Amino acid sequence: MTTKSAAAATTATVHGYPRQGRNRELKKAIEGYWKGTVTADALHTAAAGLRRESWRRLAEAGVHEVPTGDFSLYDHVLDTTVAVGAIPARHRAAVEADPLDGYFAMARGTQEAAPLEMTKWFDTNYHYLVPELGPGTAFTANSGKPVAELAEALAAGHRARPVLVGPVSYLLLAKPAPGVAGDFQPLTLLDRLLPVYAELLADLFAAGAEWVQLDEPALVQDRTPAELNAAARAYRDLGALTDRPKLLVASYFDRLGEALPVLAKAPVEGLALDFTGPAAANLHELAAVGGLPGKRLVAGVVDGRNIWINDLERSLATLATLLGLAGHVDVAPSCSLLHVPIDATAERDLDPQIARWLAFARQKAEEVALLARGLREGTGAITAELAANRADLASRATSPITRDPAVRARTAAVTGADARRTQAYPRRAEAQHARLGLPLLPTTTIGSFPQTAELRAARADLTAGRIEAAAYRERIEAEVREVIAYQEKAGLDVLVHGEPERNDMVQYFAEQLTGYLATRHGWVQSYGTRYVRPPVLAGDISRPHPMTVDWYRYAQDLTDRPVKGMLTGPVTMLAWSFVRDDQPLADTARQVALALRDEVTDLEAAGAAVVQVDEPALRETLPLRTADRPAYLEWATEAFRLATSGVRADTQIHTHMCYAEFGAIMTAIDDLDADVISLEATRSHMEVAGELAAAGYPREVGPGVWDIHSPRVPSTEEAERLLRAGLAAIPAERLWVNPDCGLKTRGWTEARASLESLVTAARRLREELAG
Repeated sequence: MTTKSAAAATTATVHGYPRQGRNRELKKAIEGYWKGTVTADALHTAAAGLRRESWRRLAEAGVHEVPTGDFSLYDHVLDTTVAVGAIPARHRAAVEADPLDGYFAMARGTQEAAPLEMTKWFDTNYHYLVPELGPGTAFTANSGKPVAELAEALAAGHRARPVLVGPVSYLLLAKPAPGVAGDFQPLTLLDRLLPVYAELLADLFAAGAEWVQLDEPALVQDRTPAELNAAARAYRDLGALTDRPKLLVASYFDRLGEALPVLAKAPVEGLALDFTGPAAANLHELAAVGGLPGKRLVAGVVDGRNIWINDLERSLATLATLLGLAGHVDVAPSCSLLHVPIDATAERDLDPQIARWLAFARQKAEEVALLARGLREGTGAITAELAANRADLASRATSPITRDPAVRARTAAVTGADARRTQAYPRRAEAQHARLGLPLLPTTTIGSFPQTAELRAARADLTAGRIEAAAYRERIEAEVREVIAYQEKAGLDVLVHGEPERNDMVQYFAEQLTGYLATRHGWVQSYGTRYVRPPVLAGDISRPHPMTVDWYRYAQDLTDRPVKGMLTGPVTMLAWSFVRDDQPLADTARQVALALRDEVTDLEAAGAAVVQVDEPALRETLPLRTADRPAYLEWATEAFRLATSGVRADTQIHTHMCYAEFGAIMTAIDDLDADVISLEATRSHMEVAGELAAAGYPREVGPGVWDIHSPRVPSTEEAERLLRAGLAAIPAERLWVNPDCGLKTRGWTEARASLESLVTAARRLREELAG
């Protein structure tokens, strides 16, 4: 196909769209179903309405081909587990009795059966449910959901493309089921899984699918020759099928590297590639393999993960080059728009000039449609739009919001000594133990306590002006008093104030730092029905005033036991924000670290003997390619140390991480030089304790013994069993007892019962160890 005809045929598409609805209608419907106030039929009706609304909005934006199957009631990887019949044995009876309740049981667990493990989707803040597989796993095709959603879109008059997690990525994302030998590799099940994918493809083809997209993001990571051979075999076999749709194999989040020639040679009709950020290298690598002659290329030239407007002229230049490398080129975002909010026009509180810098899902759909039009009709057809885009980009680049000379001067003056404690850990530990006087196996929580409906209502009333600030403070003070009194009665050793004043662990701080912008409707799915509003990191960062010291003092005055100061670390402040893209991440991290350093030293001056600086995103933000990791880990760990190294030896620095694969960053965990680290460990069956022991980690550790992302209440025996597993790897004098994460999402009934199990288990083991 000639370049001219390829341009003439160019259309716009997307990989996926936010699921929740403009007002989080899906969250309300699902949680209503869990509470028994919404029927299953009503839930399905609400979900179908949200799908139709998303497709309609995409079509109105100019998107010619809409995705189906990307919508989920909880998680698209869990949907794939259902589609291929890989239901864990402990959940089969529930799924057979009621597929919907069984589905949610796999996601959330029940009192009788633990949920699937949950971890981060590559380097995003989205969590997926990890498939559990073993040598005896029998796959069975269940095409009901993908076929039904395709039928809905076709009936509504849309050109639709079903999207499935590809077979290779599905297996690479899986883990051996509990009890399966550690050397089992789920990828060995590929030949058993491929016939099931063949059935799914045949069913979709029969239902009217012209194209099916198979997502293979795991192939952008470093892969062994055996894994690459498996990918080649998978697409050789699927490509050889006769009654099937055309296949579009999609990757995103990074460059494909050595996997690109494998997929380029595969007998499939198209590839979808990311050309943003580190994945921009795909352009050169695609040319190096000879392009995709005669095949479709879906070019991801609009960043699907951040919220800044696209540089349209730069994207058009990339697309013009790509026209010579493929038989047919379509325009798309780099990945699913699941990772951005729905519509920037809803942010009416922002300065109109600043609002023009932002592109949420709706605006990104409009951008890809505009780029497709420019490619089809020539840039003359979009002259006005290009001029407006240039003006908006220039406005942002020259805005005083983006540059603060004082912040830049302070950052430039940082030395290596600023990011190091003045005494080594053994001396610090001795001083801290003397100051705190804690028992063996000290108990604590991660920070937050339940955010009740009453607390959320009080915050909403303050924002809306229905109550005065003084009345709001009285409400928060009452909650802090209750939380402190409860922890004393429960027997916890190191207390927290419960964070009732905080709307979110990042947003709360962002609203008090210069350089950040807050949104009102910028909700993004983190997992299940948990949505967050990532703030927008738009300019240079500084701390005008203390952010937590007043609440720390109030809480500490209520008790003789130590209360932790609680902060969010610099890397997480970046990772869980929409970060600026006009300077290196390391520079931004250093600015945030210096602002937090001021807060840490102010907490210490106020009497805090323990300060926790959470970094749950340290592993999440790890580059997907091994070669890119050392540089990231160097600045990320330096930023944490810069934030925490200005304190005395007897001030104990804690940090916390959750829901990630920690094995890849053991050296970095050590480099943080925190005195105590608490980590998620329940769903992974205390795996991290063994990893820390194998790495020779020398400091104190709190591997979690209560999975707070499930409504299950652990028994004392369960908590004790996990603690014994932890003690098998970590000496008792270095082991803490705590939940996996904060308690914000749990109710008070669950929290009380679970903490009672935790404290009782710790006491039993203390007595045993002392005897």
